[in-house]
Amino acid sequence: MLLAGAVVTLVFCAPGYPGGAGDAQPFLDAFAAAAAQAAQWPAGSLVARYEATEAGGLEQLAKPEAALAFVPFPFFVEHAAALKLAPLVQADVTGVGVQERWTLVAKKGGVSSAASMSGYSILSIAGYAADFVRKYALSDWVLPTDVKIAQSAQVLSVLRRVAAGEQLTVLLDGTQMSSLASLPFANELQPVTQSAPLPTAILAVVDARMPKSRAQALRTALLGLSHSAASADVLANLRLRGFVLPQLPPRAATP
Repeated sequence: MLLAGAVVTLVFCAPGYPGGAGDAQPFLDAFAAAAAQAAQWPAGSLVARYEATEAGGLEQLAKPEAALAFVPFPFFVEHAAALKLAPLVQADVTGVGVQERWTLVAKKGGVSSAASMSGYSILSIAGYAADFVRKYALSDWVLPTDVKIAQSAQVLSVLRRVAAGEQLTVLLDGTQMSSLASLPFANELQPVTQSAPLPTAILAVVDARMPKSRAQALRTALLGLSHSAASADVLANLRLRGFVLPQLPPRAATP
């Protein structure tokens, strides 16, 4: 566990989503400074890093100073047990909210049930998190054992392949699904099942590396961060409206 006055690293990791560390760093620095000030931590005691890949995020989170993780819910599901992630707050993402639904899209008339997906592949921005796909996004379906799940951030090209009749389906998040109707080949595609509302993103303590009193001070600060106009602008630069207390599904993995 880090000492009360130690510098804490917050790792932002969003596998598959656009953006690079260089582009994001000034906004992450501003967020870290605002959060530390609101929590009455010493200046400079919270730093933030961005990793765009699952492997990069895991590498950063293995470091002892990485006491906090800000991750999409699929990443949380996939790695909560191994990393001992304890949810601190849940993000309210601009244009999405605190929860979103995931939708499985197939070629029209091609998939009628889970059983009919034998031999298919599911591609998704969350495809690195197979447990999330099977147990949360598609929890009402028992997929055949030969269904393959893989990550792809090239959603448009994958949807074209689906429309062309390849044995593929694509699992879309809320933002991606909202754009589906605008595609010129949308009439060739069909939503076949949709998840219950699921958390969008979680900020969690990693492996109890932070004293509980310090974590509680940060939680209180984050919950109130949007109440300040200056801090609200800092949040907006990260496509955030604020934070709420965690609202995880009962079966979500926790330490």
